[in-house]
Amino acid sequence: MEYIYSAMLLHSAGKEINEENIKKVLEAAGVKVDDARVKALVASLEGVNIEEAIKSASLVAAAPAQAEAKEEKKEEEKKEEEKKKKEEEVSEEEAAAGLSALFG
Repeated sequence: MEYIYSAMLLHSAGKEINEENIKKVLEAAGVKVDDARVKALVASLEGVNIEEAIKSASLVAAAPAQAEAKEEKKEEEKKEEEKKKKEEEVSEEEAAAGLSALFG
């Protein structure tokens, strides 16, 4: 993760994401640098629009929270419907009791 964080830090600072800069960031953080991982990271980020990648990642992260909120809303609606049905049943029972009083 620290390799990706170093690239994000360089991006947010407006610096070029290259092997030399990533190594400097990692060394400054006290991380033992693996040259192969640095090369792989730089190669994989080549041609990537980091701003777009961050936006799409934040949308993906927000999706489960939205789905959970929808699920909670459905559960609340279901409970309200059940409550209304119970109230209607009670009203029918009361009406039947009232009719039986008329007939003795």
